[in-house]
Amino acid sequence: MGRSVTPGAISTILANPSPDSSSDIPELVVQVVDLKPIGSSSTRFTFMASDGKMKLKAMLPTHLSSEIQSGNLQNLGLIRILDYTCNSIPNQPDKALIVTKCEVVSASLEMEIKSEAKKESFETILKPKQETLDIGDVKMEDPGITLKTKQGMMTKSAAQIVHEQRGNAAPAARLAISRRVHPLVSLNPYQGNWTIKVRLTNKGNLRSYRNAKGEGHVFNVELTDEDGTQIQATMFNEAANKFYPKFELGKVYYISKGSLRVANKQFSTVKNDYEMNLNENSIVEEAEGEIFIPETKYDFVKIDQLGPYVNGREFVDLIGIVQNVSSTLSIRRKSNNETIPKREVTIADDSNKTVVVSLWNDLATDVGQQLLDIVGTSPVVAIKCLKVGDFQGVSLSTLSRSTVVVDPDLPESRNLRSWYDAEGKGSSMTAIGSNMVSSTKNGSRSMYSDRVFLSHITDNPNLGEDKPAFFSINVHVSFIKPDQTMWYRACKTCNKKVTDAIGSGYWCEACQKNDDECSLRYIMVIKVSDPSGEAWLSVFNEHAEKIIGCSADELNKIKTEEGDDKYQLKLKEATWVPHMFRVSVAYTEYMNEKRQRITVRGQAQVDCSAESRYLLEEIEKLSMC
Repeated sequence: MGRSVTPGAISTILANPSPDSSSDIPELVVQVVDLKPIGSSSTRFTFMASDGKMKLKAMLPTHLSSEIQSGNLQNLGLIRILDYTCNSIPNQPDKALIVTKCEVVSASLEMEIKSEAKKESFETILKPKQETLDIGDVKMEDPGITLKTKQGMMTKSAAQIVHEQRGNAAPAARLAISRRVHPLVSLNPYQGNWTIKVRLTNKGNLRSYRNAKGEGHVFNVELTDEDGTQIQATMFNEAANKFYPKFELGKVYYISKGSLRVANKQFSTVKNDYEMNLNENSIVEEAEGEIFIPETKYDFVKIDQLGPYVNGREFVDLIGIVQNVSSTLSIRRKSNNETIPKREVTIADDSNKTVVVSLWNDLATDVGQQLLDIVGTSPVVAIKCLKVGDFQGVSLSTLSRSTVVVDPDLPESRNLRSWYDAEGKGSSMTAIGSNMVSSTKNGSRSMYSDRVFLSHITDNPNLGEDKPAFFSINVHVSFIKPDQTMWYRACKTCNKKVTDAIGSGYWCEACQKNDDECSLRYIMVIKVSDPSGEAWLSVFNEHAEKIIGCSADELNKIKTEEGDDKYQLKLKEATWVPHMFRVSVAYTEYMNEKRQRITVRGQAQVDCSAESRYLLEEIEKLSMC
């Protein structure tokens, strides 16, 4: 094929907007004109498909984004369309071409192809070829099919053959024969009729809600097709009650008559630009006898790149070498007092960083025990769908939809194994959380990076909304509320919270033991001030001890033995003292209300010499302006 388009390609597409199968599609080569991304997406692109005479608005499949980013496919390039669907755009006379499969024919041409060829009739374009297929003693010629039988020759039309196949097929099979199955990657809100074949990979609980419109029920499912593409589907009220008992985890379904909309990333649990809504008129039919294991698609994040995801809504995938596995712990839920198993696994990767992953429920008892048994061999583990928290700087935790694969057959796994055997085994590893606080003993290195005034944080209400932000501040402690909850009772072994034990002593759920004594650890808020304003900071034990000048146990002793006046005096002595703080700024949600939270991550006394050098450098920057 030369570097040219197929004459009348757009007319051919419009005449057959939804071909029954890709084998029915003739040679269709079009030019990509006005190629551009959809919104801020880096994987979805729109363009005008041109055959030199006519143009049609079109969308490329997401897997071709790598071809665009590598430069193989450019604006004014040529593609061969191997499969497609063409849909009407709501409230518009135009149609949109959804390219579901194609291949690059040529990179960018010098100019846009334009043809003045005479318009060909649809009859000429769409005239089917006469094909003869030889299969043993059977000869088939379209439109008639001749079959040789023991009794002689018998002729059946193609329509008769298909009708008989549909009549003998099971309902789900008839649906597959009569309607074309679309891959999830091809779906968009502008499509009309579509049918998908998916496996139910996660099923949420049926929940009740109440809002200004009244009360109702809702539940979500995660659907995965054979290519590993996922989408979240939501059902409300009648649809929720109808489909909740029908959907069973792990089964395969044909689904049609649903609608799509742009995904709300705040609540979406899968990586897809769209989310699906099924109503009471949607069709959900189990594909009996259909079994497929969806390909698991990973989007691995290096351990040293986890910082921006802390306390965010986006989940991450991780692959690394198992360094350590703890014994199983029993954690009691506050909501229902139920005990659930937990196991902590320390993982490292070739960024020479480590992170602790908390496995919960069955993952803790099953996969966790397997990892404990083979931890001496330093296995590679791939974990999909982890939530990133800020405990000890950065921590990871599994969810109900998380999956763990030991020694997966992946290129990343082989690369990690080679690195670890060659150099990683003898390398010095540091915890990723250690980078969230000062990097030197007195904090001088990190305390002078990202230096800001308090007003920079308080005057930017959106700061930390998408991901935590980190800054250094030089402030004075201006007020410490004496009537706040200053501390909590902690286990002397693990520092976790303890409760009163039956009879006497204290019960540690993490250590699963009673102790006669416990310790007190600070958890408090302080008000700080600088020339630009003031703000409230959350402070934990290590840094609070440096601010107050004594441990929580010692402060409690002052309060109980020496009286409230001495206690308040001790707090006042800690005010109007300058401190260098390394803080994180993030959003937290409490009682359905979002608010900005500033937390102390590192603390150091003000070094007058270093502060003077910093101020001189800032003055020099001003004089250069």
